[in-house]
Amino acid sequence: MNVNIDPALLTALLSLVAGVLILVMPRLLNYIVALYLIIVGVAGVLTWM
Repeated sequence: MNVNIDPALLTALLSLVAGVLILVMPRLLNYIVALYLIIVGVAGVLTWM
């Protein structure tokens, strides 16, 4: 089974989740931004493979 995830959809979903978490717990901002950048970077690299 081959599952294709559109990077734009992944980015939008991650942005939505990160925004909600930052509103609820502002102290998590650094961790959320770091995780977001790592996940988006990995997704971008995987699309070039």
